[in-house]
Amino acid sequence: MAFIDDVIIEAHAGRGGDGVVRWLRTKETARGGPSGGDGGHGGDVVLVGVRDLAALSNYRFEKYFSAENGEAGKNELKRGANGADIELAVPIGTLAQVIDSEEEYEITEEGQRVSIFRGGAGGKGNARFKSSTHQNPFEYTPGKEGKSGKVRLTLKLIADAGLIGLPNAGKSSLLNALTRARSKVGAYPFTTLEPSLGDFYGYILADIPGLIEGASEGRGLGIKFLKHVERTGILLHLISSEQEDPVHTYQEVRKELEAFGHGLNEKRELVVLSKTDLLDRELVEAKRLEIEKEIGKQVLLVSINDQEQLKKFADTLTKALQH
Repeated sequence: MAFIDDVIIEAHAGRGGDGVVRWLRTKETARGGPSGGDGGHGGDVVLVGVRDLAALSNYRFEKYFSAENGEAGKNELKRGANGADIELAVPIGTLAQVIDSEEEYEITEEGQRVSIFRGGAGGKGNARFKSSTHQNPFEYTPGKEGKSGKVRLTLKLIADAGLIGLPNAGKSSLLNALTRARSKVGAYPFTTLEPSLGDFYGYILADIPGLIEGASEGRGLGIKFLKHVERTGILLHLISSEQEDPVHTYQEVRKELEAFGHGLNEKRELVVLSKTDLLDRELVEAKRLEIEKEIGKQVLLVSINDQEQLKKFADTLTKALQH
């Protein structure tokens, strides 16, 4: 099933049931006092948070959803049954935007329930209209229409740490080495098409889709890349040791983060020189020192083929996530 992180659906809350005209029948009379009950409420449209990144794929083809209508009122002052809500499962991290009203709702926890469209109120039965001067009312009111509209569902990943960098920086490979995410790995400078998550001692790591120059302007995966970074706690900024100008590579990614805004350039960042096994140690150390001198930050080293170095990096990452 294709990964979907942005979809527009149309949803309708249920209509309220009509109030009714009814009469209390007794042995003495064919028609006693008014006894028409109220209609039931229409069902709501409810979003429910689930731990399933693929949940939005359920709305790839099916786009229209409706809650149940409320039942009409009944005799003997009995209210009609309320219509059942319709529950739409969405991944944790989903932002729901009602297109017409621009209302926004965020789903940030598993099991969280948010009613985005309320069902219509039930109508009043004729018993509601009885008074001392109006003993036999024939009045009733119909149920109200439920709210409805188009909703944009956008997934913004929530992760403890997100791996960022230019394509082929080694993000997928590192995620696989640290977790068991089994993200697809390509030996070519082509961006990951979808984010992958992995469990790292209870912390969620995300392999964020690779960045290209101009992402803040929507080029390539563009806004999708930056959107997924918004909700990550720490950025693991990977720079491949293969890069001839690692400082420029670092600055290129930082430029896109700053251009996009939304506080991305203020997030905690661990700078990582990856694929260190591909170069001589002296050259790796020279590149590390070059980057540190230019950006004023410590640069960590990692190679998935060097178990000692990988363990040292994992220990450092664990400490960073704990604080």
